[in-house]
Amino acid sequence: MNVQKPRTRIQKKNRKAILDAALDVFSAQGFRGATLDQIAAEAGLSKPNLLYYFPSKEAMHVALLSALMDTWLDPLRELDADGDPRGELLAYVRRKLQMSRDFPRESRLFANEILQGAPRIGEALGTELKDLVDEKAGVIRGWIAAGRIAPVDPHHLIFSVWALTQHYADFDVQVRAVLGPEREPIGEAERFLETLFARLLAP
Repeated sequence: MNVQKPRTRIQKKNRKAILDAALDVFSAQGFRGATLDQIAAEAGLSKPNLLYYFPSKEAMHVALLSALMDTWLDPLRELDADGDPRGELLAYVRRKLQMSRDFPRESRLFANEILQGAPRIGEALGTELKDLVDEKAGVIRGWIAAGRIAPVDPHHLIFSVWALTQHYADFDVQVRAVLGPEREPIGEAERFLETLFARLLAP
């Protein structure tokens, strides 16, 4: 039986440094544009040292995406069927905006993977993500049937939340160029989107 030895403190530190560097490089350059040399330089390690921890660029990318999928789905998992429908959906919008503020590199990593046709997470999109979205779409349909929110297509409602919140991470440079340095995009977006969705969902 092959038992893996626990990682040492140095190994954990180096592995974290590599993944953090890889996240920086992948989110800026995309998978195709990123190189092992760039990641090694960003991590402050030699290329052979990098390859000791991860055998390939793809291995690093997969490790990042695997960890990211859970984080990405958490805000939707929190949508509570027993809560107030509009309150639950507006809280979901706020959670997604907070993710755009706190995890912009992760958002761009995810967007780049989707734009390439999701070669590394396609299976998870068609299973884990689809199952969760279908489940929460069912919750929204129940709220609509009970007359608690206006009739909307549940799947497209969820898509619109993704589009209107992740935009602030994926297109941060464009948003800030248009608004100027004196304005705070996420705070303004939260107020605007709460008004937008509250009116859309009013029964």
